Amino acid sequence: MSRVGYRPAAMRIGVAKEIKAREYRVALTPAGALELVQRGHEVIIEETAGVGSGFADEAYIAVGARTAGVDEVWEAAELLIKVKEPVESEYPRLREGLVLFTYLHIAADEPLTRALVDSGITGIAYETVETADRRLPLLAPMSEVAGRLAPQMGAWSLEKAHGGRGILLGGVPGVPPAKVVVLGGGVVGYNAALIAVGMEADVWVLDKSVERMRDLEMMLNGRITLAMSNRLTIEEILVDADMVIGAVLVPGAVAPKLVTRDMLSLMRPGAVLVDVAIDQGGCFETSHATTHDDPVFEVDGIVHYCVANMPGAVPVTSTKALTNVTLPYVEAIANKGFRAAVDEDAALAKGVNVVGGKITYAAVAEAHGMSHASLENALAVV
Repeated sequence: MSRVGYRPAAMRIGVAKEIKAREYRVALTPAGALELVQRGHEVIIEETAGVGSGFADEAYIAVGARTAGVDEVWEAAELLIKVKEPVESEYPRLREGLVLFTYLHIAADEPLTRALVDSGITGIAYETVETADRRLPLLAPMSEVAGRLAPQMGAWSLEKAHGGRGILLGGVPGVPPAKVVVLGGGVVGYNAALIAVGMEADVWVLDKSVERMRDLEMMLNGRITLAMSNRLTIEEILVDADMVIGAVLVPGAVAPKLVTRDMLSLMRPGAVLVDVAIDQGGCFETSHATTHDDPVFEVDGIVHYCVANMPGAVPVTSTKALTNVTLPYVEAIANKGFRAAVDEDAALAKGVNVVGGKITYAAVAEAHGMSHASLENALAVV
């Protein structure tokens, strides 16, 4: 029996079940559902959506949400929240009048971009919500998870049975540790370096900002080697790198290709590339997205780990971390309505990628050679 009494719903909020391969996360915890229900909103959870993250349907029902089939969730919702971008089988469910709030990463996905535009849906991307001080609050927790997973999965890939060189990351007394190179010193890069250091690897971090490198030196107590990121330095460091973690990000845009196919010839056979930027097209020229079922492939003797939803491997941690940061924005949209919410919050406004058939995020339009409209102009004709 629900412990929350009936209250008129201000907005119908749907929570879709993720259907991407091996994706166990869900966009809302029961605790988050309770917060919304207490404010009078109707929360509709797709049946079994939370099971992979440890939340049975009964846990949502107990806090006043209700469960329903996939068709009802998509059709009834005014605001639909997800974790991952819609896959092709979900494109027919996109519709005018629906606000979709999820990770979109559409700069690297032209078919999805066109599906969103053609549908007339309002698409808000977690990854482009950006504060005045350039923080990406909804991307940060998944970047932390992916960064901390990267050395772990890279170490697995380095094992001989998985195609790697057969190197133990931390070495043993008398045998040197693996050399781990992290390209990018942002949230992903810092967390990757933190775990790699903890695994006693020889860790190098390359970044373009001297100020950021000073910060990293203090944050990691001088336990890493720092170097300026440029093509020549990358080429020199690849020669004896056992693992390279790609951790670069240009918000909302396609990731720069920092390691070309020609550069693979500089590396030792069985070395590993872990591309954490694969959702944005990847920062290695030879990368393509893989799944948890088939996570690695080899190009020119170099092992690539390019799973596009790395945090999905640890859904209990990831779901809780994601709801912690998304819930205030979900509440703002539900309480105020979409237009008022973006009018009052410039960070949320930057998350809007598509409105009424218009692309409102410049980097997305540029990536696909499509036209761009300001959010103000796009809203004026909706």
